[in-house]
Amino acid sequence: MPTKSLSILDVQEWEEIKAGWKPASSNHPTRRRVNFFKRLMKSFKPHLFPFGSSATGILAKPRPTAYLDGLRGFAAFLVYWHHHQLWAHLATGQTEVFEDAFGYNHKYHFAAFHCIRTFFSGGHYAVSTFFVISGYVLSSKPMSLIHDHEYVKVGDNIASALFRRWIRLYLPLIVVTFCYITSWHVLGLWAVNSQPKSSWREELRFWYFEFKNFSFLYNSGGDPWLSYQFHAWSIQIEFKGSIIIYSCLLAFSRLARNARIWCQIGLIFYFMYVADGWYAAMFISGMFLCDIDLLAAKNELPRVFYRLRLAKSFVFHHLLALSIYLGGVPSVNPDTNRLQNSRGWHYLSYLKPQAVFDYKWFYLFWAATFLVASVPRIPWLQRFFETRFCQYLGRISFALYLVHGPILWTLGDRLYTATGWYEEAQKAHLPGWVDTLRLPKTGPLGLELSFLAPHVILLPFTIWLAEVVTKLVDEPSVRFAQWLYRSLLPQPIEGIGRVGR
Repeated sequence: MPTKSLSILDVQEWEEIKAGWKPASSNHPTRRRVNFFKRLMKSFKPHLFPFGSSATGILAKPRPTAYLDGLRGFAAFLVYWHHHQLWAHLATGQTEVFEDAFGYNHKYHFAAFHCIRTFFSGGHYAVSTFFVISGYVLSSKPMSLIHDHEYVKVGDNIASALFRRWIRLYLPLIVVTFCYITSWHVLGLWAVNSQPKSSWREELRFWYFEFKNFSFLYNSGGDPWLSYQFHAWSIQIEFKGSIIIYSCLLAFSRLARNARIWCQIGLIFYFMYVADGWYAAMFISGMFLCDIDLLAAKNELPRVFYRLRLAKSFVFHHLLALSIYLGGVPSVNPDTNRLQNSRGWHYLSYLKPQAVFDYKWFYLFWAATFLVASVPRIPWLQRFFETRFCQYLGRISFALYLVHGPILWTLGDRLYTATGWYEEAQKAHLPGWVDTLRLPKTGPLGLELSFLAPHVILLPFTIWLAEVVTKLVDEPSVRFAQWLYRSLLPQPIEGIGRVGR
């Protein structure tokens, strides 16, 4: 893995921004162009297995929170796998089996069995984990400054983070969706869920209208997702959750320790049991876990936590098991009657608060919170997420989330059609692909030979493209946001100090 790669917990994202920053001195124009093309070509070099003989080895000196990178990367893979399962099995009308409870309507499949189902349909569990991790990561640096009573630095850090957040989240989405819609008109690619306009120019017009509404924080109308990238709905939630975290950090920054903790618990209760703000509860939960971990590192936890010290292993292994179970909550629709009639969920269904409309997010809140809390307190699990491969997935996780959908809808749809997974739309628009490599649908649900075969191509290609997008789009977006913020700061004048422009 390149040593200069950025990750979700990269220290460069947390450093204080100094106004005295200056761009590096420029070289000769010809040399700059040569170096640019060298770097560009290097970006396309795959590093799917870049770690030699220790590809799955533990990092020599992992950062204290490196496991969060690995957890995020593994969660991104679960999203990829979940979407592919649903897409392919739509052709056989079996999608509800994956998202129903084991035994519902007398359908008993290994892929739907308790806990096992997480590895087939754990996409929503993974997204909830994203939100809790984000709350933790966004809080880490400012919360450590709060603990050190560095209140001026808290304000500087949050100002920088808040300025850069929109750019960091939406610029990669802009590039990926732009390339995707352009492929319809330049390459003539057909996708079953696309509705290309009469011209590329008209496409850009509609894309702009839809994106500007989607990316507006306070937009309260229209669909909560992009028609050009359905899976990107969570990016809008990420931005909303970020604003909540930054606001709470400022609001709680000068409170006493116990008051700050109780305010976080109170907000979690409010967002989950009073208002339908499940995603906000997840972000605040991450913030709470970060606060607790920082206090634990300094031996400043409230007494109640120390009373559980001797039972720590017992408690967190059971929380992990409960997390995996709750993470498999049936999620076909928000009908609680269906949940009550699901094997293993009848009594749990009565725990749902009145405020939560879509019940699955209540159970997923607890599942994701228990998971993020348990990983660093279960050594073998923490070591797994600190392996080099999980860290690699963590590095490309955002790009993997962005590109796996367009690949699924284009190349994936064609490969599935070739192996026998298709509907009438594919027969009409992809006749040349139908049954060209038809394979039997033998094997347990979700592991059929004809389903697994396309992933010989799809999985490495998706990971490779995610790495390319990470190098060419995601990481430059982070650097661009940093550069823009630095360039807009008032420059210090020697002998006078900082002045505005």
